[in-house]
Amino acid sequence: MDQQELEKVKQRALENHVPIIMDDTLHTIENYFKDVKLQSILEIGTAVGYSAMCFTNFLSEDGIIDTIERDPIMLEQAKKNIKLVGLQNKINIYEGDAVDILPTLNQKYDMVFIDAAKGKYPFFLKEALRMINTKGIIFADNILYKGYVLSDYNKHKQRTAVRNLREYIKQVSENPNLDTKILDVGDGLAVSKLLN
Repeated sequence: MDQQELEKVKQRALENHVPIIMDDTLHTIENYFKDVKLQSILEIGTAVGYSAMCFTNFLSEDGIIDTIERDPIMLEQAKKNIKLVGLQNKINIYEGDAVDILPTLNQKYDMVFIDAAKGKYPFFLKEALRMINTKGIIFADNILYKGYVLSDYNKHKQRTAVRNLREYIKQVSENPNLDTKILDVGDGLAVSKLLN
């Protein structure tokens, strides 16, 4: 991986206000995989490809990342960036809406990273649970959504997103097969480990 190109991708994203994974969120996830190499990662929401490229550090030699993106502009940038950094044989992009694509996937993944439409988080969780490997981990980024999720915030525009993020937290917290922590890093990170 070309580290300098990756840094450029990050800088360009920040300059253009493209939401990418925050450094502290990335470091937090990194800590979970210090002593273990992953075979397969599923990412829901590619954006410009930055997080997927960072996640390749967790992969074993023949490991692969499947990532899903529906925005054509983001897709184009992601493909370009992944090629620039030299990771096109490690990252496989599915083009389209995750709501349509996820039900067609039947692979098993060691890690699932959710960072797409906030209003769809409960649906993404259902699909992630179906595909996560034993002892796999599901991460949901921006779970606290600027603090709205834990406050009595009720502005119409974000109401659906906030309601569904709360629903996601409720589901992962009450699921007996998951050990879930809600971490106050970035814009909130839900970490759910499969227990068996």
